[in-house]
Amino acid sequence: AILAPHQSAAADSGLKAMIPIGRPFLDYVLSALADAGFTGVCIVIGPEHGSVREYYNRIPRERLSIETAIQDKPLGTADAVLAAEKFAGNDSFAVLNSDNYYPPAALKKLREAQPPTIVAFSRRALIEFGNVRDDNVGRFGALDIDRDGFLRRIVREATPDEEIVYASMNCWTFTPDIFAACRKVPISPRGELELPKAVELAIAEMGMRMRAIKVAEPVLDMSSRGDVASVADRLRNVEVSL
Repeated sequence: AILAPHQSAAADSGLKAMIPIGRPFLDYVLSALADAGFTGVCIVIGPEHGSVREYYNRIPRERLSIETAIQDKPLGTADAVLAAEKFAGNDSFAVLNSDNYYPPAALKKLREAQPPTIVAFSRRALIEFGNVRDDNVGRFGALDIDRDGFLRRIVREATPDEEIVYASMNCWTFTPDIFAACRKVPISPRGELELPKAVELAIAEMGMRMRAIKVAEPVLDMSSRGDVASVADRLRNVEVSL
């Protein structure tokens, strides 16, 4: 996709969440959280991304308190969760990607459910209502959910007999117990501490029971430059209020 110079600069900096589509993409993500009833946010950033902290310290906010935490090195999503441990304290908390726009209805269900929970997004709905391509949806891990609605594990491909495949879009709530799993999880072949693997470890070894909330809602994914135009078009008439 051809990006405007200011969009290209944000993408080149590694700050996909700050790509401007009228205003920074992350503003839309945060506004959806506020719509869902969340009131406090911690944005995990790298030490080189002080501009994000400066931006949110500067702009007016009425619905959200916003803090930042530093992840010293890009060691994966489980390590990013550990960076926010001080912010979470002894409370339960939600974790989600900064480069995905989640619908407020799904986020509200997440907030109201007893943690730990994961929102299970129908792959079919991601394709039909979101901006995820049919040939790309498989990169979002399929959820192995038991008959009682609890997550067993996250797999790359679903079994052929499943009528509806539910995917992880990294939209979770946790209790502070997850921090021990994030510390214990081994480094992946990619050299990262991965949150899905920490969750699987907590389920297998620490007795965690994670409820899966099944939804047929769209998610707008900003994983690559090619996603910017479709996301901007879908968010064109969405009002942001922080």
